Amino acid sequence: MIRVFIGYDPNEEIAYHVLAASIMRRSTQPVQITPIALGNLKSIFNRERNNLQSTEFSFSRFLTPYLSGYEGWSIFMDCDMLVLDDIANLWDLRDEKYALMCVHHNHIPAEKIKFLNQEQTKYERKNWSSVMLMNNAKCTALTPNYVETATGLDLHRFKWLEDEQVGEIPHKWNHLVDYDSPLPVEEISNLHYTEGGPYFKDYTTCGYAENWLDEYHQTIKPL
Repeated sequence: MIRVFIGYDPNEEIAYHVLAASIMRRSTQPVQITPIALGNLKSIFNRERNNLQSTEFSFSRFLTPYLSGYEGWSIFMDCDMLVLDDIANLWDLRDEKYALMCVHHNHIPAEKIKFLNQEQTKYERKNWSSVMLMNNAKCTALTPNYVETATGLDLHRFKWLEDEQVGEIPHKWNHLVDYDSPLPVEEISNLHYTEGGPYFKDYTTCGYAENWLDEYHQTIKPL
């Protein structure tokens, strides 16, 4: 069973469902998909939201190992994505010598504001945590109390791990739309609409918008 946790935010509800559908539509193995939604976490997580959080799951994503019982592996993904490949191909990249594996972006955004008039923040290892293969037994530092109290920079820059515990996966599994150089869609496994996707009216002409819209129409097609 491939365990996938997806960050959920009411402002991007349709993005969550389209991403989940894109994963299930292409997977050759059984997949368990779980939304990380704040409303479901009140018994363990009540961190107050600050102005720098662009989504409700900015910090709660780091509860993935806890929600997995600190056993086996899990995948975490932001909801503003579209998987174009078999998720089993990402799952097969697991390497037991690492606690966590991700794309090692060098992402320095030029813009100051992104979707829904949210402030665009800049920090080391930005977007590394947007797709994570997590070796849960090696992520026991991520207790609910730690995730609730640690700084955002410590969480997103993986200061709870040693650098050598953070492995790398191919860039195609976290292609940053309108930031990374455009590629033929056949060379991309996962599109990340990090600056804003076509489900927002101000981003209907963003890069690879037609791919997301095609998936959307397949997902909501009438019976």
